[in-house]
Amino acid sequence: MADIRPFPACRPAKGLESEIAALPYDVYSRTEARAYVADHPGSFLSIDRAETTLAQDIDIYDERVYRQAANLLHSWIDQGRFVQDSVPCYYVYSQTMAGRTQTGIVACASIDDYNSNIIKKHENTRAEKEQDRICHVDACSAQTGPIFLCYRSDSTIDQVVAKTIAQAPAADFISEGGVRNRVWVISDRDDCDAIRTAFAGIDSIYIADGHHRCASAVRVGELRRKQNPDYTGDEEFNFFLSVLFPENELRIMDYNRSVHDLNGYTPAELLEKIKEVCEVIPAGAAGNGDGTGQEKAQIIRPAAKGEIGMYLDGSWYLLRIRPQYRSDDPVAGLDVSILQNSILTPILGIADPKTDTRIEFVGGIRGTGELEEKADSNHGVSFLMYPTSIGELFAVADAGRLMPPKSTWFEPKLLSGLFIHLI
Repeated sequence: MADIRPFPACRPAKGLESEIAALPYDVYSRTEARAYVADHPGSFLSIDRAETTLAQDIDIYDERVYRQAANLLHSWIDQGRFVQDSVPCYYVYSQTMAGRTQTGIVACASIDDYNSNIIKKHENTRAEKEQDRICHVDACSAQTGPIFLCYRSDSTIDQVVAKTIAQAPAADFISEGGVRNRVWVISDRDDCDAIRTAFAGIDSIYIADGHHRCASAVRVGELRRKQNPDYTGDEEFNFFLSVLFPENELRIMDYNRSVHDLNGYTPAELLEKIKEVCEVIPAGAAGNGDGTGQEKAQIIRPAAKGEIGMYLDGSWYLLRIRPQYRSDDPVAGLDVSILQNSILTPILGIADPKTDTRIEFVGGIRGTGELEEKADSNHGVSFLMYPTSIGELFAVADAGRLMPPKSTWFEPKLLSGLFIHLI
């Protein structure tokens, strides 16, 4: 039984949404973040990555960085750049990208549900990445980046959302990448009660994206419990900021791999090794029609589970995994697992993809051109995956298992600074 609660969000003042709301802190390198904040000083990234507003020689994990984040956040609140709602509310958050819309409920989820596995994980977290956000949340006494959760569709929640979005939104703006963002406020008590009761009837919620932010919010909540031994369980630190989407609203994109070398093989030798695992179908080449006489590789995209695209030595190939390498196991049967266990480790020598510097992960939003460029520049090989499905994500989490790293890529990304949960 999931405890998904309304809360009084701190939100950008009317008209400031597009200036303040920002992509998540972890999509930027340090250099990219500093450059972006220099050009957009009113962006929430200056709080999420407060080192961008300090001297360049200060370490990004320095205590002064978290102090600066807290100072900036609370000064913006004092200046009226953020306004807190007077009563607990649910919010509807809709994003439209490339003609596709995903619409979810903004709410607070329980740290107890996370610890009891009602809120289920499918990915490991790294301690150093957790610690950064623990320090940020604790210093700010606020959660600023929502956790991306999903659930099996519920008709009651669908009905309340449909009624809500028939009205004019409280915010409507275009963010980077041409994404339309809209927000509605649900303050009606009957509607709030209906949503909370419906979630209480759902026995499993799944983390789609934001495992590190989620784990960090939970750790801060546990820290606050130790600091307040008489806590009742209703304090805001017992809950974490989330956006919950029904499964039918979401699309997982491919999360691809590029290896920087061929582990001592020639391209022809590597193809022969891979043929033991997969049927290999060459794409051939096609003229690019630009009048230069140059030719460019014809891309073959995987069209179904069990297929992988491969770019090697200037050409694309379709790899069809042979039956004996497939599995009904929820983890071993994932295409990313078969690639890792049957090609990357035994053939290309990538034993631990989390730590091996010879492999890079490329989100599907970046396109195939980046896979080609990386393989060409490194004299390596790139793999284009068929996207992991929501059903596969649910199956892994329900089994209490974990996916290999970088198995899912969700777009569009939830913006930070659009909803703040003060704890």
